[in-house]
Amino acid sequence: MPVSLLLNGKHVTLDVEPDLPLLWAIREAAGLTGTKYGCGMALCGACTVHFEGRAIRSCITPVHSVAGKSITTIEGVAGPLAQAVLQSWQKLEVPQCGYCQPGQIMSAIALLSQTPAPTDDQIDSGMSGNICRCGTYVRIRAAIHDAASIHKG
Repeated sequence: MPVSLLLNGKHVTLDVEPDLPLLWAIREAAGLTGTKYGCGMALCGACTVHFEGRAIRSCITPVHSVAGKSITTIEGVAGPLAQAVLQSWQKLEVPQCGYCQPGQIMSAIALLSQTPAPTDDQIDSGMSGNICRCGTYVRIRAAIHDAASIHKG
């Protein structure tokens, strides 16, 4: 059964089962592999995408529930805030293995769009659903502060 949505700014129709997790529709049907599978239970954050601008876990979101709506993956992030986050991630050399980083970046962009100058506690709370097995949390927090200052101006 076809499901239509706005994926990274483009209208797409995916020939998938309506209850298929959005993660697999993105990866397999749309061919966008930046969004990662981590746990399948919305516990690790590797599958984070933006739904209508807010961070969601695509591994537990049935594709039919986002039909006709806007989804942004790591491949589609754009704009000044996204550029500030990506620049800070590179400048502070946040990734170690890199597997969790697409989800971390998507969550950071969503956090900064809601809280432009977050405190450490707000960052910890906003990023709490994202696990980094390499333990780069200190660099992630620093990069979010740096991105906030770049974006502010």
